[in-house]
Order: sequence, then structure tokens, then C-alpha cells
Amino acid sequence: MSELNNIALKILSHGKGILAADESTGTMTKRLNAVNVESTPENRLLFRETLFSSESMKTCIGGVILYDETIKQNSNSKKSIPELISSLGAVPGIKVDTGAKPMSDSPDEKITEGLDGLRERLKDYYKLGARFTKWRCIYIISKKYPSKLSINANANALAKYSSIVQENGMVPIVEPEVLMDGDHTAEDCLNKTSEVIKKCFEELIQHKVNLEGIILKPNMILPGNKSNEKISNEQIAHLTLKCLKESVPKEVPGIAFLSGGQTDLEATENLNLINKFNDTNFIMSYSYGRALQQSAIKFWSKDIKNIKGTQEVFNHRAHMCSLAAQGKWSKELEKN
Repeated sequence: MSELNNIALKILSHGKGILAADESTGTMTKRLNAVNVESTPENRLLFRETLFSSESMKTCIGGVILYDETIKQNSNSKKSIPELISSLGAVPGIKVDTGAKPMSDSPDEKITEGLDGLRERLKDYYKLGARFTKWRCIYIISKKYPSKLSINANANALAKYSSIVQENGMVPIVEPEVLMDGDHTAEDCLNKTSEVIKKCFEELIQHKVNLEGIILKPNMILPGNKSNEKISNEQIAHLTLKCLKESVPKEVPGIAFLSGGQTDLEATENLNLINKFNDTNFIMSYSYGRALQQSAIKFWSKDIKNIKGTQEVFNHRAHMCSLAAQGKWSKELEKN
């Protein structure tokens, strides 16, 4: 097995998943403002360090995606943030795209940028301790979208990014997110997500990316958030598995779902059912941001010095996600 494959398996094996803590300063400011905490570099670091030094980092979190600001900060224990994460057995990662911008030929859709200067940035991030990376593309569903133009351009960028990342000894997370926004049906989501993922792998293979050394971060198959369609969690799980079985090559070691607008409980319950019904060899785990952090940030905002209490809230949420990644979660456990 390759070193890249070892890293991917270390991040996702034994019910572990990924804590997505790569919110930009703007996004993190919105989250803190929403709970009436001032968004200063010190407060952003305090909250993140509270999570990164929690007990569940040893048992439930296999990797942490960081933002440029955070990977360069030192913790209160004087360790760098990547050193703190590594010391608890998790793998530090870094978001490397520079954001999604309107496409010149299809302004309603977006193309993710960040290839310029990527090699140089990766060398710096590797020295800082990062061993995996993230690049997110976003697609909207409507009668005419996502267009072939958007699907092809974003798949090509994801493949170029993945190739450069592997060349620098790191595992690329490939994140093609078909957004929940809209009134589309679950079947629309299934068809469009399948098309997007198939095109991504076509490009990855063409760019000679080692598929054993990547992690796929897709959306689950859900109706749009403005749709009248109501489907069961079991249907969500079956549709998601159908999509992945038909679209993802067998060499890929693991899939880490994004939560994408689901509540903590929805993201946990759906992941649990996906694992209960999983008849593939893929590890099916999580790469959650809000669905791991939301309950902790609400608790923390009441008293930002209450580190222990905040960690207990985060440990519970991480433990629930870890059980779901093994198909062992149940609603009753949420009450304990």
C-alpha cells in the first residue's frame, strides 16, 4: 500500500472521521456573531483549540481541515496547531482552494479557483505539518443547471489540484458538492450528482491521479430545501448508496460525507443508515463542519472560559458521528 493510501485510511478507519474547521475568517465571523461572540483572532483560536484538544480527537476524529490562519497559529501550550492535532493521533489538513467565483460563460454557476501558485503553497503547508488537503467545487440544480460547462470545468480543476497535491506527498480531498438549494426532487439530485461524480473520476483518471490516495467528499442524495417532496431517511441512504456504487471506482479507499445544510441529527441519522445498508468496500464516514461544531459553539458562547463543558458537548457530538460511521448509532443514545 502506498503512503498516501495509509494516510487516507488513518483518517477514516475505525469509525473516525474529519472535523472540517476550515471556515474562512468571514464565515467564522458570521458564526461567532450569530452567538454574540466577538470575532477576533484570539477568540477564533480559543474555540478551535478547545475542540482540537478534546478527548474525542483521540477516538473519533482522524483528520482536521484547517484554514490558512489557523495552521500558522500556536496553541496555548506553545505547540503549533498542527503539532497539537498530531499529538492526539489525528492528521492535520488544509483547505487550498481560494473560493468559488462566477463562471465567465455561465455567471449563475461557479468555478473554484486556486491553482495559481498552488505548488509553492503546498510546500509551505507540508512543512507546517499538513498531510491532506481540501478543494471544494459547488454545483446548483435547476432545469438547465448544472451545465456541461460547469461540470467539465470544475472536474478538470479538481483533477489538476489532486495531481499537484499527490506530487507533494499529500492526500487530496475531492469535494464536488451539489447544493441542497432549490426545489428539485431527490431523483434530480441523484441524476445530477452521479453525472458530476462520474465526470470528476474521468478527469482524475486522465490526470493519472492515484485513486487509492484520495478521499471523496460528496453530498448525500436529498430533495432540495425548497422542495415539497418528503422522503424517509432510509430512502436517502439507499439513493446515496446507489449513486456512489454507480459512480465511484472501487480503488477509492473512503468517502467522507459533507453535512450540507442538514441538522446535526439528520446528518448523523442519515450516515448511520448509509452504513447499515452499505454493501460496498468503501469506508463511509463524515467530514462535518456545522454538524460537529454547532452544539459546541452555542454552549461555548455562554461562557468562553468553560473549556471543559464545551469539550463535553463536542465529545458527545463526535461520538455520535463515530457510531454512525459504524452503523451503531441510535436515537436513544442522543439522550444520554
